[in-house]
Amino acid sequence: MKESFSSDNTYSRHYPQRPAPTCEAARRTLLSQGYTVVNATADAVESTKNFQSKNEVHEQLTLRVSCVPHEADGSLVFVSAVQDRYALKKSPTSASVGVGILGSVSLPIGSSDDSLVRVASVTVQDAAFYQGFFDRLDQYLPRPQTVPTAEASEQPEMAPAGDT
Repeated sequence: MKESFSSDNTYSRHYPQRPAPTCEAARRTLLSQGYTVVNATADAVESTKNFQSKNEVHEQLTLRVSCVPHEADGSLVFVSAVQDRYALKKSPTSASVGVGILGSVSLPIGSSDDSLVRVASVTVQDAAFYQGFFDRLDQYLPRPQTVPTAEASEQPEMAPAGDT
């Protein structure tokens, strides 16, 4: 395990909006990329997306986003992604047959039970992956309201067509 608490900002960003609208933007970001939102509150979002790259291998990506107050009206957004890999495991099935005097006899039957078993789990550490998330989140953040300038309010109002 190579863990260092470095000062890079791979997993977090500061935004000038409060936590609730920022987490809503994160929820919309995830929905826009095909994630299923499992849980969403004003300060957290959890979502998953499933992949199947090979016949008997299934992968699931879980993203957790936390939005916490920071400075006056801003927030910090923390995100982490965990990738779980599952493999299909086959378990042969056998049946027992009870025969009066002989007892029970176990006979293999030509079937098997298939189940997905988690074989790996890793936190995604790819900085470009997180940068893509934050870039997309920027697109869903509410834009500040623009205040009309003095010049715009001083222009004469145009009369509707047909009125003279």
